[in-house]
Amino acid sequence: MLYVSDNRYYVNWMRDRASRGRSCRRIGPGVSPAAVSKTIGQVERRLGVALLSRTTRSTSLTEAGARFLAQAGPALDQVLVAIKGVGSYADKPAGLLRINLPRATYHSRIDRIIESFAEKYPEIAVELYFEDESSDVVESGFDAGIRHSDILAKDMIALKLFGPIRFVVVGSKKYLAKRGRPKVPKDLLAHDCIRLRFGATSIYDRWEFENRGRDIQVRVNGPLIINDPLLGIEAAVAGRGLTYTVDNAVEELVRAGRLEEVLAPYAPESAGYYLYFPQRSQTQPKLRAFVEHVRSRNWAKPD
Repeated sequence: MLYVSDNRYYVNWMRDRASRGRSCRRIGPGVSPAAVSKTIGQVERRLGVALLSRTTRSTSLTEAGARFLAQAGPALDQVLVAIKGVGSYADKPAGLLRINLPRATYHSRIDRIIESFAEKYPEIAVELYFEDESSDVVESGFDAGIRHSDILAKDMIALKLFGPIRFVVVGSKKYLAKRGRPKVPKDLLAHDCIRLRFGATSIYDRWEFENRGRDIQVRVNGPLIINDPLLGIEAAVAGRGLTYTVDNAVEELVRAGRLEEVLAPYAPESAGYYLYFPQRSQTQPKLRAFVEHVRSRNWAKPD
């Protein structure tokens, strides 16, 4: 079998024959004219036609050889240019890095990671695809994903970004003053709860809690279903009801007094958010650069 890199030497040697009609000492590193001539002889036997006219003093192209060179030479040049272009991806971090992540995580430290990475690696374009349901990043064509530890795929490499995180219920002071503050999870049955839709068919209406190591689920109800957790938080700020979310997505609103956490003793905890990707993807320079950037500092600490 002839490889493209070898064929470059063969075609160059044939071009040399066409232009000078005599032998040269060497046409490529470690490739002698005799070796090239022998290989071309094998091609001639396979094709059933002579490409070279040989004498004891010189070697030149036949009419068939000249035609072959005129047609194959430019095509091979284009293939070599394409190979060189693709090879550049292995030499330095460049190209498009596609990351799948939930909407609510971006402004909770992920934005700092992405912005500082973009400054450090201007040759890499970062695409952020926001998706709240669990996703198969490989099947969907992503280089990596970000999810909390409870829903990570088991066959992925996972790198912790920050955590732990808590899952909290929050509402506006106006809403709580009007409807009262739930004391235990089952009190939510008497409240307007803003439910989230994930995908076309799944509604997250079984809110999860913990009490002394025991898992609790409450099936909530309410007049508003929404498929964007950030808009769900905005609806809670506007007094439309209670919403269930990760604590880092609302910490500034709670600190500013625009939202208030309820049922804090029952808030379940997760180890945190992780960057995850398949083993083989780590060989890509663009992803390797991102992983090294994530590992370069503790992103849980403020700048």
